[in-house]
Amino acid sequence: MANTLYDRTIAFAGICQAVALVQQVARNGHCDSAALETTLKTIVNMNPRNTLDVFGDESNLKLGLETLINGIDGSPTGSEATRYIISIMSLERKLNARPDSMSQLGDRLTTIERQTEHYDLLEDQMISNLASVYLDVISPVGPRIQVSGTPTVLQQTTNQHKVRALLLAGVRCAVLWRQVGGKRRHLLFGRKKILEQAKILLARA
Repeated sequence: MANTLYDRTIAFAGICQAVALVQQVARNGHCDSAALETTLKTIVNMNPRNTLDVFGDESNLKLGLETLINGIDGSPTGSEATRYIISIMSLERKLNARPDSMSQLGDRLTTIERQTEHYDLLEDQMISNLASVYLDVISPVGPRIQVSGTPTVLQQTTNQHKVRALLLAGVRCAVLWRQVGGKRRHLLFGRKKILEQAKILLARA
């Protein structure tokens, strides 16, 4: 896959979109359904033609691009988003260092990919299946991500499943970020370039 600023921005916007959706679900119990579908589909798109193919189209990343540009600031919401992003990227690094877990993850996702031939990925059962992959494979490599939100919302099983499925998608996008050459230094020293690229993408999304 190409290793360009464009590809890294797309991949990072994917992580941001997963995080924004986690925040929406955790607070309100619902989220942007089109963005949800795009984000969950990244999990089963394991052999994309290129970086954008993971998401289908630039316009499908509108929420992620907005979050990248506006959401990672000093506000409580922005600080929370940043914490989730750091945690997801840390989990992905730990996962990448565990060939056994990566192999297990591949097997589980292949099974889910087969199931999508018969079931819609947004059905409750499929979201539950994705959540169980997160719980069984990703969570044990730790540390666990503490999700903040409305307690009564987070107590509902369907919302718990949705949050875990979205965290799994966030890890998938973090894998993509690494595959296109994304490094921590790009976020520390190249953030301005990523922001500029994100603004260009958002303007035409």
